[in-house]
Amino acid sequence: MKRGVLLLNMGGPNNIGEVELFLRNMFADPRILPMNRWMRRFVGNIIIRKRLYEAEENYRELGGKSPLSEISWSLAQKLESRVGMPVRPAMRYVPPFARTALSEFQAEGVEEIVLFPMYPHFSTTTTLSSMDDIQTQCDALGYHPRLRLIEPYYDDYDYLSIQADLIAEASAGIDTRSYDLVLSAHGLPMSIIRAGDPYEKQIEANASALKVLLHQRGVAFKKIRLAYQSKVGNAAWLEPNLAELLRRPENLKVVIFPLSFTIDNSETLFELDREHREIAEKIGYEDYRVAHCPNDRNEFAEFVDAKIAHAL
Repeated sequence: MKRGVLLLNMGGPNNIGEVELFLRNMFADPRILPMNRWMRRFVGNIIIRKRLYEAEENYRELGGKSPLSEISWSLAQKLESRVGMPVRPAMRYVPPFARTALSEFQAEGVEEIVLFPMYPHFSTTTTLSSMDDIQTQCDALGYHPRLRLIEPYYDDYDYLSIQADLIAEASAGIDTRSYDLVLSAHGLPMSIIRAGDPYEKQIEANASALKVLLHQRGVAFKKIRLAYQSKVGNAAWLEPNLAELLRRPENLKVVIFPLSFTIDNSETLFELDREHREIAEKIGYEDYRVAHCPNDRNEFAEFVDAKIAHAL
């Protein structure tokens, strides 16, 4: 049986012209705005009008594009040499779309596809949304391969070890006992959590397990705190909000770790490392450090390879 692998992610604009496409596709997603299609279009248009110019400017500061696609392709190439089967990124809102990869797999006679979510934690807004898209595109193509979805891996010891290594790299040369470690996860509206989404519980479990592992390694921070970022609108979202936490400091030396991301993107490189750094600098933080995501590092490729092998 010929097999292939898809790396599922939301995607990031590959140029300034794709910023609007990204926003329109995201806010047209019923998993993101769970309401009737007419209300979703109305609310989505309001959000886009408010956010488009600022979002385009943010990407200009990042060089005119998100790094997510380039890093994802690099990881895919590393994985191909390991797993001996085609590996493709499959983005939800901008190219490379899932339909492109599925069309290639169909033409190549791929009969079984391993779906690896680049989201360590399950949410209806991420993994389930990507699964909806995969099924929709397969149906449109008349293509019906066997699909194997990799389960959430936020509590996998090997993945936690990678997270701990990244925190150690960001903390090089400092006495961590005088710093706070802030674990920053992407936020979600409370309405989605109340509807039964398991994301918050999995984030909290990830944070707890990571604390235990750091303790076992002898890495001690003054305090380890969990916060949520990327809030949109005025509705209630998961708390504490990272920006508000930074504005009420208990410690003016912090290391920020992007807990819910596997690939660096605008929410890590711009939001965490620029916008929130500005907050810290205005308040007078003595040191503000941001860790990287696993990205295409060899250890992460080895981890993904092992998860795929186990699934097969």
